Amino acid sequence: MDELTKTVIERGDLAHLALFLWATGASTLLVWSLRELAKANQHFNDFVREIATLNQLFKKGD
Repeated sequence: MDELTKTVIERGDLAHLALFLWATGASTLLVWSLRELAKANQHFNDFVREIATLNQLFKKGD
């Protein structure tokens, strides 16, 4: 067993360990979600830029 985990269990701070693990997991999920949101936003911006380019091409044809 990991020395840190063993020390925490012996001292009776199991609740603190559980809280730390929960907070770490929640923070990791938040960072992952924000990265995915940023990627989706970039893809949408690329899409809008391409539509604007097509609109410019069609206006020049008129």
